[in-house]
Amino acid sequence: MNHLHHNQSDQNFIKKIAFLDSKQREQLIPPEALISQMPIQKNHTLLDVGAGSGFFTIPMAESTSNKVYAMDPDRRMLGVIENKAKEKGLTNIELLPNYIENVSIQYSSIDFVMASLILHEVSSLQKALTTIYEVLKAGGHILCLEYEKDDKVIEGPPMSIRIGSEELIKELSLSGFEILKKNDINDAIYTVLAMKR
Repeated sequence: MNHLHHNQSDQNFIKKIAFLDSKQREQLIPPEALISQMPIQKNHTLLDVGAGSGFFTIPMAESTSNKVYAMDPDRRMLGVIENKAKEKGLTNIELLPNYIENVSIQYSSIDFVMASLILHEVSSLQKALTTIYEVLKAGGHILCLEYEKDDKVIEGPPMSIRIGSEELIKELSLSGFEILKKNDINDAIYTVLAMKR
């Protein structure tokens, strides 16, 4: 019985990877294009929260000579990133099997945080944002990418757990961030770029 369940979870995992790495998603959110607009410099230390299959981790690692932390509670996802990094000869990625709420990265050590489609899954948005604020250096940036909370767009996570852009901007401000820019990638997905003062 257990074996059957195991196969089912493997199948779900394979499906999830297929979606995370799909061409459709790449056209929807072109990672290189997004990262090229970010305030990332060659000597920056980066953190990819909820790194998944490395959709952003890999191009982030290519854009800095410093360390990129890839954080995901799913060790299998981190294994996928590890394989991709090997294929591309990238040696500056450190894998962190953890949730952002429990992360133990040194305070004020990160220049740039990517939080792509992960904040709606955290147990406490306030706690997650506070943690990110603490690990960022003063003047460091966070880019949040989330699904808008409105009835126009049905695909994506359930409405009940989505974080609308207004709510996210409010929560970021409450956590001490200065909001720099909100951007609509399409009808469904938006980004907010914020800075630690």
